[in-house]
Amino acid sequence: MSTTIAIADDHQLLAQALSDLIQKFDGYDVLYVAENGRDLIERFPTQGIPDILLLDIHMPEMDGFETAAYLQQHHPDLKILTLSMMDRDEHVARMIRYGVRGYLLKGSRPSELRQALDDIRTKGFYYSEFLTRHLLQSIQEAKITVNPATTQLNDRELQFLKLACSDLTYAEIADIMCVSVRTVDGYRESLFHKFRVKSRVGMVMEALRQGIILL
Repeated sequence: MSTTIAIADDHQLLAQALSDLIQKFDGYDVLYVAENGRDLIERFPTQGIPDILLLDIHMPEMDGFETAAYLQQHHPDLKILTLSMMDRDEHVARMIRYGVRGYLLKGSRPSELRQALDDIRTKGFYYSEFLTRHLLQSIQEAKITVNPATTQLNDRELQFLKLACSDLTYAEIADIMCVSVRTVDGYRESLFHKFRVKSRVGMVMEALRQGIILL
């Protein structure tokens, strides 16, 4: 069964070329191309809700930020891949907070787009080098606060999570927390399990999405 795709991008020539490219990928079917977020949402009742949405940021009427925020609230199971010309750290972090599963620049190669779609379909997320670099840069330049009211994590797990949003090694985190590296490994594995992720970047992204980490 094919994975269904929708594209929301006001640059129609580019969007149609993107649609034609994806149609050549085995296992994917493009349902439609929308001009903006409002056009996208209005198509849902008659043309269906896709499995994956390729979403531009800069669009008229309802831009990518507004669209992602709406979909996070009303259609949280819809997986969003941001595809944009915009590479500012704050834009990447903001889209992650709105629940996107990956972030690609429009200058990316077709092979990377295919890899992103495959990873989102099979793993739920696509952690590109671009996304990892910009997300961690944004976090390290911001003042991190932790919101314990939104989570089931205990105090030590929350402390570990905040420290993990940095370039500290796990050994350095253990020293700061006055525990053994094995204990820190336990915190890490506990959070990986609770967040259903397998990497430090995935843990940070999920904490942002759930509102546990506030920038």
